Amino acid sequence: MSTHISSRTPLLIACLLTLLSVVAGANPPKTALYYNVLDYGAKRDGSQLATASIKKAIDAAVATGGGTVYFPAGEYLTGPIHLKSNITIFIDAGALIKFSDNFDDYLPMVPSRWEGTNVTNFSPLFYAYKAENIAIVGRGTIDGQGKKWWDYFFEARKNKETRSKWQQEFDRVNPDVIKPDVHGTYDVGFLRPPFIQPMYCKNVRIEGITIQNSPFWTVNPEFCENVTVTGVTINNPPSPNTDGINPESCRYVHISDCHISVGDDCITIKSGKDEDGRKVGVPAENYTITNCTMLSGHGGVVIGSEMSGDVKKITIANCVFDGTDRGIRIKTARGRGGVVEEIRVSNIIMKDIREEAVMMNMQYTKTDPEPVSERTPRFRNIHISGITGNAQNAFVLRGLDEMPIDEVTFSDINLRTRDGVNILNATNVSLHDVRITTEAGPSLEAQNVQHLEIDGFKTLEPHAGVPLMQLKDAQDVYVHGCFPVEGTDTFLQLDGSKTEGVVVEGNNLRHVKTAVRKGDQVVEQAETSNASSYSIP
Repeated sequence: MSTHISSRTPLLIACLLTLLSVVAGANPPKTALYYNVLDYGAKRDGSQLATASIKKAIDAAVATGGGTVYFPAGEYLTGPIHLKSNITIFIDAGALIKFSDNFDDYLPMVPSRWEGTNVTNFSPLFYAYKAENIAIVGRGTIDGQGKKWWDYFFEARKNKETRSKWQQEFDRVNPDVIKPDVHGTYDVGFLRPPFIQPMYCKNVRIEGITIQNSPFWTVNPEFCENVTVTGVTINNPPSPNTDGINPESCRYVHISDCHISVGDDCITIKSGKDEDGRKVGVPAENYTITNCTMLSGHGGVVIGSEMSGDVKKITIANCVFDGTDRGIRIKTARGRGGVVEEIRVSNIIMKDIREEAVMMNMQYTKTDPEPVSERTPRFRNIHISGITGNAQNAFVLRGLDEMPIDEVTFSDINLRTRDGVNILNATNVSLHDVRITTEAGPSLEAQNVQHLEIDGFKTLEPHAGVPLMQLKDAQDVYVHGCFPVEGTDTFLQLDGSKTEGVVVEGNNLRHVKTAVRKGDQVVEQAETSNASSYSIP
């Protein structure tokens, strides 16, 4: 006799097993818990401060081990929001959180970091201290209402003789602050708070939200590990120090798919300033930045100038800089100390850059040479490739007399600029397949350089009476693989009594009037050329 199994049998079996598990006392997994701020007294018409209601919602979530504090569509007015471990702030589409511009709402002051110096200061708008597994996500908007902060900062800087109650409080709680070597802002004693500042946190995520009108730096993780900022839009108008994303002294930072237009630098990597930064000694390391667009801002991606704790192992790729003052900018000064190294930049489109496409400046603050010490900064092992676009200036490298920039490569570059590449005080620099078309002047000028390799360098539009490349006081230079276009007057101009060891070979110079021209101070033996490489019939 055959046995017929109904199609409903599996479902009946599953139901029976579920019933048995309940009877046996098995606990089904909990779903994520949501804590709607409206249920804790918040009003979504912006009519009253929701600070206490939001805190109640966070505390309720913490009491159950964590959860999601939910902001449905509407407008909310609040003071600072302090996150705890295992808390997600979910700002839904249509929700707008406006932060109060009453400075008293950000008291009492809390441990913070301001431009690379540890201080006690106004509470950041979003703040977390030694928390884990925290997030701010959603499709809503947060507004820092920064204008009052900006205006008062300028007023305080002009009237240093008058000390407001906030400045007096800052003085009281910061009796032993280590001020940086060169900076006057701390003397003002009115330090605007960052918008989002988690400190000493692990597993931080900021995703999807729109941020606007920050009082100061916008997204500013400090001493954090495993930070992800993705799909975030930041809009700050022209305003003082309203950088976009500034992860400082963090490890394992991932920034992707962000759209940034701000009053200062778009993305900046930092690790502390001067003596305080060296004393703390926590580097910024293992960062990835990819698939971002940067519009208004002083720099697209910037390292420094606060880099006293070191910056290392950074990769920047697949970004568009459209109208920023500079593209890639690495800056420091004597007194900072620290090292910037192991930096990779690739596949960047730069459009209408108002100053340098790439700037590496160790003379950000003008100072006199001094003996090498812990105060001496270092730039080394920096590699840039795949840059296309237009800018006022191509690349500017400014090393120190006592500490040249070391180990830099540029490859696969195509830029149209007013001025070309300018290098001062550098060693072990290589340019491979670099095309710089200037409006006037040489495409490359270098002074006080050692171990310079130039391979496949050219311009598309040479200028009458102007050399393609001009070197002064250059030692151990290898120029090869170049094919200058028709109309090039002078391929290489050499100047300076220290110039020596210049080798020019393997180039196709058939369109060049003068291959190598030497200034009066250049000794005859300074340059060696393979004559047969000058012209290939």
